[in-house]
Amino acid sequence: MKKQRAFLKWAGGKYELVDTIKRYLPEGEQLIEPFVGAGSVFLNTNYKSYILADINHDLISLFKLLQSSPDQFIGDLRLLFATQNNNPDAFYQLRDLFNGSKDQYFRSLLFVYLNRHCYNGLCRYNNSGLFNVPFGRYKTIYFPEKELYFFAEKAQKAQFICAPYHEVMKQAKKNSVIYCDPPYISPNESAGFTAYYSNIFGFEEHKKLSKLAETMAYKKNIPVLVSNHYTDYTMTLYSKASELYRAEMRRSISCAGEGRKKIDEILALYKKS
Repeated sequence: MKKQRAFLKWAGGKYELVDTIKRYLPEGEQLIEPFVGAGSVFLNTNYKSYILADINHDLISLFKLLQSSPDQFIGDLRLLFATQNNNPDAFYQLRDLFNGSKDQYFRSLLFVYLNRHCYNGLCRYNNSGLFNVPFGRYKTIYFPEKELYFFAEKAQKAQFICAPYHEVMKQAKKNSVIYCDPPYISPNESAGFTAYYSNIFGFEEHKKLSKLAETMAYKKNIPVLVSNHYTDYTMTLYSKASELYRAEMRRSISCAGEGRKKIDEILALYKKS
């Protein structure tokens, strides 16, 4: 099976790691992803059904629209990718329209436009809930038509939910498998948190997630695979997992005072023996 890219750019996306993740994901009938992001794991696995969730309402609304009206949505989206919209003036005008609009169809179109035209494809909101990533200054912009249609077709097997991870995980039933890709703990552990939509996902949330993974696996017999940065802290955090794996990553990240350095990932599998 050829690896399939997501139509969105996404910080921390799992395209490069998806083959390793698939190796350790248990078999089952349904995959539940409480932190779906751009959906690389969903796109590259073959479960009978999926529950795909995130707390970013814009993201989930976009996925639902693409699921229900792919031809109309992709046709309308193509118009936004016109060459005349790849400049700072057009970008900031469209960003303002996105931030001022309550029309979910229009917001979803603009969400994809902003994702593909903004700096590094980041998805970031300020404290007022306004998208604030600057223009990316790319010479050419790729319109991901093939990736959009692939997602729309596969989405017929999925249910999309906008809800916190703990609510989503508790929906698991017999023969479900859960994959959690939470906002990663900073390798500079004194920082210890990352933005999660407009909230902060800190040490306490990571602890709650690991405890819930234990409960789901060891008390309810629902296997849970969790990914994160490989650090001393995460080794301790996931010490009650039944299996721990270290995955080498080619990408590098920015670390305060150290420039850029490579960092591996940890995969923690909670599974009743």
